Amino acid sequence: MKESGPVEEPFAEKGGARPSEVRRAFKNPLVWAGIVLGMGFGGLADGIVLHSILGWHHLICASATEFCQPTSIEQLKLENTQDGFFALTLWLVLLAGTALLFRAACRAGPAARARVLFGSMLAGWGMFDFLEGLIDHQILGIHHVLPGNPHQFLFDMLYLATGALFFIVGACFIRSPTSAAA
Repeated sequence: MKESGPVEEPFAEKGGARPSEVRRAFKNPLVWAGIVLGMGFGGLADGIVLHSILGWHHLICASATEFCQPTSIEQLKLENTQDGFFALTLWLVLLAGTALLFRAACRAGPAARARVLFGSMLAGWGMFDFLEGLIDHQILGIHHVLPGNPHQFLFDMLYLATGALFFIVGACFIRSPTSAAA
C-alpha cells in the first residue's frame, strides 16, 4: 500500500471556498469516511425513529390507505421485511464507513481533527435526508414523512430543509479555519 504524507486540512485559509479547495477537501479520506458514516447514521435515525418508534411510515407504503397503515398482518410483515432490508443496507453503509475511517486514521496527519469528521458526518446525514426525501417522498412517492396528515407536504419539505441545513452546517465545519479548531 502506498504511504502518503499527512492529509492537508481542507479550507485551512480564511475566506470562501474556491473550487480547488473543495476538490482538496474531497480528497481527504477523513471527509469521505465522515460522509459515508453520516449517510448511514442519518438513515438509521430515519428508520429507527420514523419507521419503528413513531410508526409514521415504512420504506415502501404498500397500503392503499390514506395514512400508509397496513390493513393486514401479511401487509405489515411485507413492510417490516422491506424495512429490514433498508436497515441491512444501512448496516453495510456503516461498515464501509468504519473501514474508510480506519483507513483514514492509519494515514492521518494533523488534519485528522474531530471537527472535520463531525462536519463530514453531519454533511453525509444531510445528504441522506435530502436525497431520500427528494427521491422517495417527492419523485417516487413511495412514502411520506407523515402520510395522511393535513400538513403532509409541510412535513416532507421540513425533512428536505433539515437535510439541506445539516449538509450546509457540516460543510462549514469541514471548511472552518484551523485557528478555530481546538
